Amino acid sequence: MVVITVGPILASLALAFTDYSVLAAPHWIGFANFITMFTGDARYLSSVRTTLTYVAISVPLVLLWGLFLALVLNQGMKLLPVFRAIFYIPSLLGTSVAVAILWYYMFGKDGLINLALLRPLGIQGPSWVGDPSFALYTLIVLNLWAFGSGMIIFLAGLRQIPTELYEAAALDGAARWSRFWLITLPLLTPVLFFNAVLGLIGGFQAFTSAFVISGGTGGPADATLLYQVYLYQRGFVNLNMGYACAMAWVLLTVIAVCTGVLFWSQKFWVFYGEDR
Repeated sequence: MVVITVGPILASLALAFTDYSVLAAPHWIGFANFITMFTGDARYLSSVRTTLTYVAISVPLVLLWGLFLALVLNQGMKLLPVFRAIFYIPSLLGTSVAVAILWYYMFGKDGLINLALLRPLGIQGPSWVGDPSFALYTLIVLNLWAFGSGMIIFLAGLRQIPTELYEAAALDGAARWSRFWLITLPLLTPVLFFNAVLGLIGGFQAFTSAFVISGGTGGPADATLLYQVYLYQRGFVNLNMGYACAMAWVLLTVIAVCTGVLFWSQKFWVFYGEDR
């Protein structure tokens, strides 16, 4: 197990400092790959900006949407298991190739969004996946569609909050909104933190939807050129594996730093059992 996990990790670290191109033996070039990334590769910087935008928008939206639906399902509604299963199914499909292809045709110029929703209103919608102004946002909506896992975790967290706290707050005259801010949200922060960490890591690693919808190019006009898509292009299209390994280690470092910041910040806003 160590050989097949640690071995490739160390090998990729070594190759990050070479010009390895699959077709030729690697030669040591030091930090040249890393220097090129930040000083001589405009598409790399574009992929960084696109990925940061994607993460900054999609992760909070998925958290808020999942929390909202968990709150709705936690109201003691009938057929709760049925609705819970229905809402969870999209997360099982996730952003798979099949779903990405479906999304591509739904948001095309003659797709379902334009034909069924906009044209009856007299609106000539664009090709959402073919317009650089909208293409990235179709990926964000697709990621929002796969909210089920976070919702289930939020729902489990809500079920752990003692009902006595709500009853006591109601007797004190606290409104529903006040009960949410003073009871629900503070006691749900560990779950929120957990979902935020998973969402952050998943956001930086997003690949399939952007690859399928753009045909592997990151287009149109690099609007969907997420970091992983560009890493794939450099490694498996251009066969510049040394550069791709360097990109992978930069991504690992960024994820580790962002996750570390989240773990550091939890002492300011996450309330565990002993803090109650």
